[in-house]
Amino acid sequence: MAIRCGAQGIREAPASTRRAEGNALLACVLRYVFNSGFTWALELTTIFFAAMIFVGISYRVRIGAHIGVDALVSRLPPVARGAGIAPWMFLLVVNFILLMAGNFMEPTGIILILAPIFFPIATELGIDPIHLGIIMVVNMEIGMITPPVGLNLFVTSGITGMNLVQVTKAALPWLSVLLIFLVLVTYIPQISLFLPNLLFN
Repeated sequence: MAIRCGAQGIREAPASTRRAEGNALLACVLRYVFNSGFTWALELTTIFFAAMIFVGISYRVRIGAHIGVDALVSRLPPVARGAGIAPWMFLLVVNFILLMAGNFMEPTGIILILAPIFFPIATELGIDPIHLGIIMVVNMEIGMITPPVGLNLFVTSGITGMNLVQVTKAALPWLSVLLIFLVLVTYIPQISLFLPNLLFN
């Protein structure tokens, strides 16, 4: 089903997107065929990762085609402004949604679906796009080590021979550090913007 959804999404995507996706798929297949040194864990992880990407692309294309996401997104910034939503409230909601999505989806799918929704609202509320991008990246990193779809957990489990529960317990201290860092990055924008401002101003 994942492959069928992914193929449908590729067919409905723009030509440039289809070429990029086709090249990526071909590279994965060739590497799988010719690189016999892959472990089973990495092979299964690669297949799972690719399937999640295709599903995410398919959902984004289908949602955009059937319910007019682009038209809907264009209406969200005025609604957010009219509702009196403060930037800190919006960022709190963004973090919550991304953390929840990271438990069940792969980063590429999350970005394809949610970034076009978050970006115009953040711009309307005066949030720097670089700041929003850094927040999304940190959330994606957290999602990579949270079950049940944390890709790094499966890779680590396959390499070390530990089961998923053991790997998850071992990752909890690092997860706590990332959550603290996420709070700092979210509400101290200069952590994200200091270097860009220094370089481009």
